[in-house]
Amino acid sequence: MAARRLGNIRGQLFLSGSRFSSTTVKGNTTSAVMSSSSSSIPFISSEEAEKALTYNELIPTIEQALGDYSSGEEGGVVQPLRSVFPVKKQDGLFLAMPAYSEKQGGLACKLLTLFPKNENTKFPVLQGTIALFDADNGSLKAILDGEAITGMRTAAASAVATKYLAPEGSKILAILGAGLQAKTHLEALRHVIQFKEVRIWNRTYSKAQAFAAKYGCIACKTGEEAVKDADVIATVTGTSTPILQNGWVKDGAHINCVGAPTPTQQELDPVLVRRSVIYADSKEAALNESGDVIITKAEVFGEIGEVVLGKLKARKNETTIFKSLGMALEDVVAAKLVHSKLHGGK
Repeated sequence: MAARRLGNIRGQLFLSGSRFSSTTVKGNTTSAVMSSSSSSIPFISSEEAEKALTYNELIPTIEQALGDYSSGEEGGVVQPLRSVFPVKKQDGLFLAMPAYSEKQGGLACKLLTLFPKNENTKFPVLQGTIALFDADNGSLKAILDGEAITGMRTAAASAVATKYLAPEGSKILAILGAGLQAKTHLEALRHVIQFKEVRIWNRTYSKAQAFAAKYGCIACKTGEEAVKDADVIATVTGTSTPILQNGWVKDGAHINCVGAPTPTQQELDPVLVRRSVIYADSKEAALNESGDVIITKAEVFGEIGEVVLGKLKARKNETTIFKSLGMALEDVVAAKLVHSKLHGGK
């Protein structure tokens, strides 16, 4: 396990010999190049990445990555815990997320900001940039806007978990939150299950209504109304305190818990967490970073990658939680997929 579980890495990275030399804007696509002694480095916008990615390709790619991660040294994954520090004035966070996949030939680092106060502004709550490197020689291959990749790879991981953990014959999906992650989760989860009904809730009801009108869902005024009898639930909010209560969730439901990525935040009622079987993308990350796990002192049953590998039982007859912290490995393989589709083997 040592190859992937390295703990927090703190230090400075000194770069020389390259810099951004020009940026041009053409229509809705932003292009930039980085000059170096040997080549120009492309900038891939969020719009370009979103057009390049499809869930037909992304979900299996993420499924393989999750399995590789849970294979230990045999999986060829190196991924330290993310480095995080607060931006206190804005109640924000700055994160650095590097990873390497030997099997998928990917090497990258994502720099990410999480600013909850941006929710009602023109700026996204989550903003990220991914630096993709050549895994054979270490050279920089591309800079990618991380918005679409982060949204889609996170939803793809939830889709993998839902594929294995959702109760048989699932018909009702409830999504708590109405932002980017709500959109990507709706698309990805519909890819693995044909839901007959999708409900959406947001603290601002007008946002839930707008989302429902755009994507063919039912807007709900309360979270309780949204999750009543739901088979699959996705919590994709920026909350710091629980928004999904134990009494609302039926026995045997599956929950994809995506928000609350720090030790002090919670999306789920502690009673609900303790009554459920918890799977994580990374058990190490869940035990060190998830407030829903740390505050409740709940046991993490295992990793979803272990289920993918057939090493761990999918306990579908019980209430299950997939605690998604989001892994740098997911960014690596998604960014590599985008780059290969847009630029081939270059």
